[in-house]
Amino acid sequence: MTSVIDTQDYGFQKLLEFEEKWGNKYPLAVSGWVDNWTNLSTYFEYNAEIRRAIYTTNAIEAMHRQIRKVTKTKGAFTSDQALLKLIYLAIQNISKKWTMPIRNWGLTMQQLHLKFGDRMKAFGGSK
Repeated sequence: MTSVIDTQDYGFQKLLEFEEKWGNKYPLAVSGWVDNWTNLSTYFEYNAEIRRAIYTTNAIEAMHRQIRKVTKTKGAFTSDQALLKLIYLAIQNISKKWTMPIRNWGLTMQQLHLKFGDRMKAFGGSK
């Protein structure tokens, strides 16, 4: 959803559509998003390059997805230890990918330097 929503107004419009569709079934979850839109919408203060880096590099979500993928294919585990061993091996494989470069990282860093100035010096130069 985040990759196709370009403005705060359009994002709020989509949130209201989401509320209309799911608000009765999941009132607490949906009202939490609607009530906190001011905080959630700060995401739109960033330009497209920074937003793309945010939503494509969520390492925690990616790790959870990979662990679910590995454990879902198994019907049952003989013991807790067997499950822990499988998760350990999955994390070992997942962590190998953490060294892969982020697409358009140079452009993203330029945008971060423009937005945050001196606060970015510690993360890559003195731009």
